[in-house]
Amino acid sequence: MRRLFPVIPVPPTTSVTDQTAGPGPDGADREWTLAELAAAYAYPEGHGRPAWLRANMVSTLDGAAQHDGRSQPISSATDMRVFGTLRALADVVIAGAETVRREGYRPARERAEFTPARRAAGQTPAPAVAVVSAGLELDFSLPLFTSPSVPTLILTGADAPPERIAAAERAGARVVVAGDGAGVDPARAVDELVALGHTRLLTEGGPRLLGQFVAAGVLDELCLTVSPMLTAGSAQRIAGGPSVEVPRRFVLASLLEEEGFLFSRYRRE
Repeated sequence: MRRLFPVIPVPPTTSVTDQTAGPGPDGADREWTLAELAAAYAYPEGHGRPAWLRANMVSTLDGAAQHDGRSQPISSATDMRVFGTLRALADVVIAGAETVRREGYRPARERAEFTPARRAAGQTPAPAVAVVSAGLELDFSLPLFTSPSVPTLILTGADAPPERIAAAERAGARVVVAGDGAGVDPARAVDELVALGHTRLLTEGGPRLLGQFVAAGVLDELCLTVSPMLTAGSAQRIAGGPSVEVPRRFVLASLLEEEGFLFSRYRRE
């Protein structure tokens, strides 16, 4: 992997070739360590907000966020390492109910490599998973609900079916009301997670949920992997739903590359 942006100044005695091909955190001839990835994707400090919400998505060159309903076919081994690193840095991973069903979500697992850092930051051994669901039409017999190391959260509206709430709680999930009606209010969802002590937030979609966060103006950062693939077809983009009145401007924070995959980070302007 190599860093394309921001550019690291080359010492006067070092050639550009030496910098890009030699060892070191920006070298292109070796795999970055998990510690280097964690440093590259560290949550910002001193941003003046109670929480930082980042999204992690992958897209093909022609804008498809999935193939045959799943993101795995357009991903790569390095993309999955970034995916795992982003999870290991987060307090909570937020996903829509449809994404949970399609991708076969399981509990986030504790990873020994990140345990000391998470302990030092006052985090739980693994991030919680928060599922956004209006109707709670979920299979509560799955490991995501029955055997997580940290209880799974379900973000829903005040009008959610009481019998489904009871079923979720029997399975061990914690139901959090984050909307006055049938659905979830994105800004309130962030507030409710902050109230539970979660300030490093990560959403993995799907597109409809990401679109809601974008429209509500609560997304702080987008980690987008651009896959060097073309799929055509009618797959969703990374964000769906109603468009915003004025396009929201983000600025490029960093750009990495490996085997044609681009790993970008954009932050709210």
